[in-house]
This record gives sequence, structure tokens and C-alpha cells, in this order.
Amino acid sequence: MSSVAVVGAGPNGLTAAAVAARAGLNVTVYEANEAIGGAARTQPLDGSAASFDLGSAVHPMALQSTAFAELGVLDKVDFIIPELSFAHVIDQRRTAYAWKDLDRTGEVLGPGDGAVYTRLLGPLVRRMDELSGTLLSPLLKVPSHPATLAAFGAATVAGMGLKDLASTRFAKAAALYSGCAAHVAGGQRGPANAGAGLFLAAAAHSRGWPIPRGGSQAISNALAEETTSRGGVIRTGVRIESLDELAEETVLLDTSAETAARIAGPRIPDKLSAALHGVRRSPGSCVVHFVLGAPVPWRDPVLARTGTVHLGGTAGTIGRAERLARTATPQEPFVILSQPSLFDDSRAPAGQQVVWAYCHVPLHSSADMQQEISSMIEAAAPGFRDLILESHVVSAQGLERQNAALVGGDISGGSMDLLGSVRRPVLSRDPWYLRSKGLYLISSAVPPGPSVHGMGGYLGALSMLRREYGVRQTPA
Repeated sequence: MSSVAVVGAGPNGLTAAAVAARAGLNVTVYEANEAIGGAARTQPLDGSAASFDLGSAVHPMALQSTAFAELGVLDKVDFIIPELSFAHVIDQRRTAYAWKDLDRTGEVLGPGDGAVYTRLLGPLVRRMDELSGTLLSPLLKVPSHPATLAAFGAATVAGMGLKDLASTRFAKAAALYSGCAAHVAGGQRGPANAGAGLFLAAAAHSRGWPIPRGGSQAISNALAEETTSRGGVIRTGVRIESLDELAEETVLLDTSAETAARIAGPRIPDKLSAALHGVRRSPGSCVVHFVLGAPVPWRDPVLARTGTVHLGGTAGTIGRAERLARTATPQEPFVILSQPSLFDDSRAPAGQQVVWAYCHVPLHSSADMQQEISSMIEAAAPGFRDLILESHVVSAQGLERQNAALVGGDISGGSMDLLGSVRRPVLSRDPWYLRSKGLYLISSAVPPGPSVHGMGGYLGALSMLRREYGVRQTPA
């Protein structure tokens, strides 16, 4: 039986392993950490009785993923879908709500903002399956749904206008949309940033922004179960530094681009190695995990009905804070906050709540942003600080220590501007193949990029099966 090594047990690595095992290959996964999961890992910190998502906490792209559907993840994991997908606190008087129901969102936003927002997103929400199939796949191919892609292009132009030109006139609509776009670090102005925001917002109004019961680890465990049930083996606590350490014929690397180049060494062409070592990066992130003695005391009680809250003011304020984060730590950062224990009581001891919050900071920053993040929350929830029982800060440098694929705390696998989205990490119709027989890169460093959807591993594994074994049908 042919053998395959997967280096890295993040969502992409585990997805690739499951696909390869389904194809009848002898699969071994090597993970440097003692636990699987990568960006989808949940565990206690520093002896806490609570469980914290070390990477993503809310997974808008999981329900859009062909890989997760085909591998049974959507059936095995209990995804909790809040009725209120996300909310955006503009100031003490104004909050904008993105209900899962787009029409309801438009009604609550009011005549002007509601009309603008629903016109922007309506065509995409109605075509979400086609849009997901287009965007969660390589960009350098003939699109299967050109009309949907054209609608997305038109909406991207309109979104750029709303975010950058009409944000004062339509403050609530612009804030909702800009908060989604700001999930991509750096505050770029351009189609890639605008498009990413549209895709996230459209997901909120189609299948919603789900929280997996038991934490993100549930996704990783489901993928691991699929792999091992097909005969695959997962070895944790094993760090691979060179291909010389592996006996397998084929190697799939769920690592950063830089680590892939180092492990591959002279096996790959010099020009490709230079491209992998020279990946352009997004800013880093600083995450703060809180344990509270009670739910967040939001000034606006409706915020207790959502899994995700954006704190950062108007669209213009968000953009300025995000651009500042490229080189400095903003005093009033844009904060993305999740409150999973409101929906999943397994996450904290009885009577306690877990809150996960992060902001963007310069790449490789060691900054502790707890005070700045707490201040942003306190402004929207007076008395928040009085409820803190524990806090665990993970700087941008700390994120890389937890997960070596997050170089400098960059959770995007490289810059997500237009160039970084297309040349990821090189311009190619088969970007997973590393120009050396049996060698593939399958992490967020390759298309379709970041978020927990497993599609990098899925598409990379299919590329491997076609090229190495002549398998052209997706393994059942």
C-alpha cells in the first residue's frame, strides 16, 4: 500500500489525511504539539477549569465547506447557530445587528441603512452555495458559476464605496460590513479586503456563524476520527525538521510556507524556495481569554443573544485602527469578541462564562493588549472588569509559540490583499504542488487561504491523488 505523511494536524492537515485514507492510502499524521487541532484546538490554560479556543472560536466558513460536508464533520459536530449572527457596537447609543435573517436585519437597520445593506448582500445570500464553491477553490480556473462571480464583483465595488465613501451617510450598514472586512488584518482598501468582508457577511445571513459545542476541538476530533477509522495513524509530540526523517513516499505539509521550504530543503527549486521564504505577511493578533463570574453586562441587552460582537466604532474608525496596527499598537483597537459559553455550558464551570477576544497588532509583537481590549469591552459593558476571575493573554509571539504555522502571530497564512490572495504563495494552477514529486503544501498559505474550512487540505489532497496516483474522483 502506498504511504503518505501529513506534517501538521491542523484542520487542513487532518482533512487531507482523511481524504488520503479514504482513497486507501497508508496515512501517518505527524504533529509537533501534544494535541491535535492547530487553529481548531480547545484546552484549559494555566490550570484553569475552563476550556479556551486557542485559535478560532466561531466558524463562519465551516458550514460552507465542501470538505467538511463530504467528510461528515457537519453531521458529527453539533454546530450551534445563534439567531443573531453578530452585532457591531458603534457607540453608547448605536448598535447594529446582523440577524441570520437578512430581511429582519434590513428592517431593524431602518429604511436607509437597511435598503443599502440588503441590496448589497441579497444577491450573494441567494447564491451562497455557488459563491462558496467559487471562492473556496482556486481563483485561477474557469468559474463554474460566472453569473455568481459577476454578482460578487459588482457587490465588491459597491462594498468598497459603502465602506470608504458612504460610511457617514449609512453608518450602521457601513459598520456591519466594515467589521466583517476587518477580520482581515491591516485595514487594506481594495477588492480583496472588500470581497472577504462580503463573503463573511453573506455567510452570516445564509447558514449563520456557528459555534461548535465543546469548542473548536470538536471539528479536529471529527476529522481525526474519520482518518483513524480508515486506518490512518496520528502521532503527536513529533516535530519533523527534514524530509530525511520521513520514510513515506508522499508528503503533505500543513505548515507555514517558510517551514515547508525549510523541511523540503533542496528537494524544491530555488525560485520556489525563495518565494516560500519571502511570503508577505499580515499583521499579527493578540488574544485575551477571560473567565467571568457572570455574563458580560452589556449596556445593550440584545448583545447577549449573539455569539460574536464587534467593538470598534464607525467604519472610518475601524479602518484607521487597522492601518495603525500594521506598525503600532492602537490604544482603541478594533476588537472581535466571542462569548461561546452563553450557548455551550460545557466551556466553563457552573456560574462562570468564557469570553474570547482579540485585536490586531504589528507582526511579531510581544504587546499585551489586555488593558486596551478590556477598555473597549468596558465602554460597551460597564462593570465588565469587576467580573473578571481569570485572564490569559496570548501575544502575537505567543500565538506562534502555540502554533508554529502562525508566523509572527499572522493568523491568515500570509497577506490577504489582492496580490497575496492570488499569488499564494506562487501564481499557479496547482498551487499545492511544490514542483517536486510527492511533495505538497496544504495549509492556509495556499488557496483558498485562512479560516477553518479544511479546503486547503482537501484540494491539496485531491491534487496529490491526481498527480501521484491517477485518482480523479473524490474518494467516497
